[in-house]
Amino acid sequence: MAHIPIEAVPYLEAAIYLPMLLIVLEKDQVQIETGQFKLKRPYIYLIDEARKYAEVDLRNAKAYLKSHQLRVVQGKRDEMFTEYQFHFKHSMDIRRYSNIRLRNHVEDLLKFYLNQASSTTQYQKADLIRFE
Repeated sequence: MAHIPIEAVPYLEAAIYLPMLLIVLEKDQVQIETGQFKLKRPYIYLIDEARKYAEVDLRNAKAYLKSHQLRVVQGKRDEMFTEYQFHFKHSMDIRRYSNIRLRNHVEDLLKFYLNQASSTTQYQKADLIRFE
């Protein structure tokens, strides 16, 4: 029986975390669009850019999983844990993730992708403010 390759685990976990992150970004964007923000476009732009980066990474992770005959299936869920089944060829590995760990990791990913999006903004400070 084949075992899950250790180098595949980050791709399997990306297939867990990145869809959650995309849901968070989508819900946050709805809150901003319907909320009492004076200037909504910068926030929406930042979320859109973060979403683009996350979608590229998710697409790459899914391509890796497909090319290596791997897949992730969500199993049982309770208040404390969510179970995921990692399938590889004819074997299955079941892993339980703490819901708190899932939330915290998605929060870390949110910070990472928002930071990545903010570093690629279309304007630089020098373009907006000139002190002379």
